Amino acid sequence: DIFSRKVVAWSVHDTESESHARRLIGEACRRHGVVRDQLVIHADRGSPMIAGTVAELLNELGVAKSHSRPRVSNDNPFIESHFKTLKYRPDYPDRFDSITAARAWVRRFVHWYNEVHYHSGIGYLRPADLHDGNQHAIVEHRQATLDAASAAHPERFTKRPHPARVPTKAWINRPSIQSA
Repeated sequence: DIFSRKVVAWSVHDTESESHARRLIGEACRRHGVVRDQLVIHADRGSPMIAGTVAELLNELGVAKSHSRPRVSNDNPFIESHFKTLKYRPDYPDRFDSITAARAWVRRFVHWYNEVHYHSGIGYLRPADLHDGNQHAIVEHRQATLDAASAAHPERFTKRPHPARVPTKAWINRPSIQSA
């Protein structure tokens, strides 16, 4: 989910295929109650993601599709950043001994990323908190804590402190603002 940065579905296989992509997308949409015209899936131009049966599934689900531009390696900075976070984890192995070991490692990573990790791009919230709509209570609590600190130690603050901003919108490519 680009807005919350939450990993909403994942799978690990020994091959990349159209059937794996179709199953993952279908299960994710059902699990999260995606309704028609609610979702846009942005993907690279890998063969599973441009396959006919995946396109048919997206059409059946009412999910719009968006693809990276050909030969533009940074057209999806969110997934590139996510993979960097994954690969730079201290416990990321040089190799996995089995597909089972790879799945177990990814399961632990996804739990950490969604439930433990405070993400700088979303106001230092955990992805699950933003995805689940808990951000308002968290930001209010942070503001109350900052206000109490400011009142207790006014010499440390030149103005009222504020918690990190939480985004209200997300884009792959932010629309340009055109003047009239």
